[in-house]
Amino acid sequence: MPYTIGVFSPITRKPRIRQYLRRYRRLVLYYGMPLPRTFSDGLHDHQHCIDTAIDTAVQLCAERGIRFTKIRRRVLSLIWETHEPIGAYAILDALKSEYPRAAPPTVYRALDFLSEIGLIHRIESMNAFVGCTHPTESHTGQFLICRQCSAAVELDDPNIDAALRRSAEKMGFVAQRQMVEITGLCPECRNTGAA
Repeated sequence: MPYTIGVFSPITRKPRIRQYLRRYRRLVLYYGMPLPRTFSDGLHDHQHCIDTAIDTAVQLCAERGIRFTKIRRRVLSLIWETHEPIGAYAILDALKSEYPRAAPPTVYRALDFLSEIGLIHRIESMNAFVGCTHPTESHTGQFLICRQCSAAVELDDPNIDAALRRSAEKMGFVAQRQMVEITGLCPECRNTGAA
């Protein structure tokens, strides 16, 4: 079986390979989970990220006494395969090869479950999902999103959280959920002259 890059194409399809290899991000380990620190290019062992995410999910589910089903496991692994935001219907298309009877509610239930326990984040502006780089910690979502290639890097800056919380409190507003999405150009797209 050829090595697969992402959910899109086997490594034998050269044009797609180059496209996805350009997008891979160099990652570092942080609290046991892969954390993208930059938009830099570099080859990366996605299987390590998938295995770490699955191990963390199994541990969290066991601690909370909830089931981590095969479909939930597969959806989480699909989300982690490229470190790029992926939509529900792309996940559904990938699932259909293994679960031919999979339907949108199947995927959305799995996504809701994974989101509720903190294993993934929803990028609202793209209606897509990415794996959470530190699901065992309480934090809000902060993302830098490239408008050209759709790469997304999760930040976890407590100063941003504190500033938003203070500003909301000054206005008498109680925030129940917070998601910060900043769009722009990643270094690669900026250097290639994308406007």
